[in-house]
Amino acid sequence: MTRALMIQGTGSDVGKSVLVAGLARALTRRGMRVRPFKPQNMSNNAAVTEDGGEIGRAQALQARACGVAPTVHMNPVLLKPQSDIGAQVIVQGRLWGAARAAEYQDLKPTLMAAVRESFGIVGGDADIVLVEGAGSPAEINLRANDIANMGFARAFAVPVILLGDIDRGGVIASLVGTHAVLEAEDRAMIRGFIINKFRGDVNLFTDGMAAIAARTGWPGFGILPFVPGLALPAEDAVERKGEADKAAERVRIAVPLLSRLANADEFDPLQLEPGVELIFVPPGGPIPPCDLIIVPGSKATIADLRFLKDQGWDIDIRSHLRQGGHVMGICGGYQMLGRAVHDPSGIEGAPGSEDGLGLIDIETVLTADKTLRRVMGRCLVTDAEFSGYEMHVGRSVSAAGGQPMLRFADGTADGAVSADGAVTGCYVHGLFAADAMRAAWLRHLGGDTGLSSYEARVEDSLDTLAAAIETHLDVDGLIAAAGPRAL
Repeated sequence: MTRALMIQGTGSDVGKSVLVAGLARALTRRGMRVRPFKPQNMSNNAAVTEDGGEIGRAQALQARACGVAPTVHMNPVLLKPQSDIGAQVIVQGRLWGAARAAEYQDLKPTLMAAVRESFGIVGGDADIVLVEGAGSPAEINLRANDIANMGFARAFAVPVILLGDIDRGGVIASLVGTHAVLEAEDRAMIRGFIINKFRGDVNLFTDGMAAIAARTGWPGFGILPFVPGLALPAEDAVERKGEADKAAERVRIAVPLLSRLANADEFDPLQLEPGVELIFVPPGGPIPPCDLIIVPGSKATIADLRFLKDQGWDIDIRSHLRQGGHVMGICGGYQMLGRAVHDPSGIEGAPGSEDGLGLIDIETVLTADKTLRRVMGRCLVTDAEFSGYEMHVGRSVSAAGGQPMLRFADGTADGAVSADGAVTGCYVHGLFAADAMRAAWLRHLGGDTGLSSYEARVEDSLDTLAAAIETHLDVDGLIAAAGPRAL
């Protein structure tokens, strides 16, 4: 019978996604058939599945840790924020529509049928399903109609392990406080706790573990030390990794942080390059001198185009070009570099149009249909092979005779290049994860690659994390704590 175990956290960004990925790799290395599942995710970092749907990037990584292809059923509900109070709703990989935060609370019960169906499919060929919660179960103001944490655990009788992050401080209070605010039936679902991201001598926290156990009645399953140097994509936001030796760097790449930045994980390979300084430019800050400015993807292109202008980044970009620099736009960023972006039907917000930066000769109309597909081909600027994925709404039309940036394997083209070659743009995400493409682009900028294989680094990181989990956590106890899934 398939077993299931749910990892919930005392808050967002305590390491749930990474822990599930590492535990999945550890159990897979033991010969178990493991599958990941997250009933509801909120993230603008998404991955395209082989069947042309989309799920949270973290679940794609977890599927990789299990040695299986990701499917839409591993994350049946995905929320992609488009504003402070509204999000695009993806159900089983397909666009369902958009909902404001208050509307979504009423919508959640209707989504439980999709969650139930997907959970059954995912567990159909598994020995164990590792379920990841969202945010924290201590958000008791959202407990009614919950499908992401205790609402799911109770509905499907899935035992829970609670994860606390000691690196952010207050871990005893966060775990004990979670116990205090949960109703008795929810507390009863928790089988124990794990301490994550410990730095230093773990023996110094022996009394802390005992204090938590005494106040909650939950046993500890171990203390996982902070594991440095992992090349694993962050789920929700830009992760600023350790500084490299700047004296050795030759290529500076700047990425302005748009308010609705999407798919930020595609810059991870550049962060790992020893010859690259990747600079994330915060709102209000000027774009510094660099070799390349990348305007990234966005979940709200017109809104972020206006945001870009409000920061004065359009002025910085034009100044950068006058000084001989290069500019690249990816997906929404590509749309912003054109003459104009039109949203006549209000796909990403209020209907309207906005003048683009006018740096490449395209014009974009946002439409209701969404393109989701994996692609490969050759870059016409560097002549390097690439692979990646498309995930966008809208169509961009370029001037007759304009030069595209990419040629797909099926012979069709994508993107545009300015007449002087300084400005490029395309719809394809994930270009820099392709080693040949990344190396060729760095040479195009006057540098070179020092990272032979990004994909190998990801695999090594999963193995390193799995080894740390086997060493420091009671993995046998976690397996024993998992219960048979109920449908």
